[in-house]
Amino acid sequence: MLETAKKLARREMIPIAALLGLSACVLAFVEIADEVGEGEAHAFDQALLLALRAPGDPADPIGARALELAVVDISALGGFAVLSLLVLLACGYLAVLRKWVDAGMLLTAAIGGTLISEGLKEFFARPRPDLVAHVVETTSMSFPSGHAMLSAVTYLTLGALLARAQEKRRLRGYILGAAILLTLLIGASRVYLGVHWPTDVLAGWSLGAAWALICWGAASWLTRNAAPD
Repeated sequence: MLETAKKLARREMIPIAALLGLSACVLAFVEIADEVGEGEAHAFDQALLLALRAPGDPADPIGARALELAVVDISALGGFAVLSLLVLLACGYLAVLRKWVDAGMLLTAAIGGTLISEGLKEFFARPRPDLVAHVVETTSMSFPSGHAMLSAVTYLTLGALLARAQEKRRLRGYILGAAILLTLLIGASRVYLGVHWPTDVLAGWSLGAAWALICWGAASWLTRNAAPD
């Protein structure tokens, strides 16, 4: 009886925690966008970008050449081709298991996140950093970071799917922690490579997490209502 009450209490807390997390992420994005629009974040962006460059040489990232190459590889994990392949393979796997809601949620999260990211880039039209040299080539606008946002959407969603299938709390925590770490590394790599302002990445993380929470909440609601009583 007591154990059942505890389980019910935990279930009731999940949507509340998700709503609070969503609100915090949206508020963070709005605040960052406001700071960027008013130019108040420029000093912070400049200072952090220059801190990641060798003194007196904005074309040379700090650290050995091996570190630079490793960061390029990490950044590629948040690229459109890698994320698209990962999403398609994961959706195929979920389709084989006939988990249609999860597959649809993942596909919706990825496509919707891409559309939101590209739309906001065009809306804000913030140029890429010209303060330091770019280690890799870029073609789109800067705000928000697509790598940061889409890696948050994809890896956090996949992490949540994998964690839900695990019975042990430690294993669930490890999977979610790994997804968060990967998301943070990809976003940070964009600043190190000089192709994004730090606030671009912070905004991408915030918006990506918010969109992932929305998609996850919708999928959970659909799953509960589709389950037989």
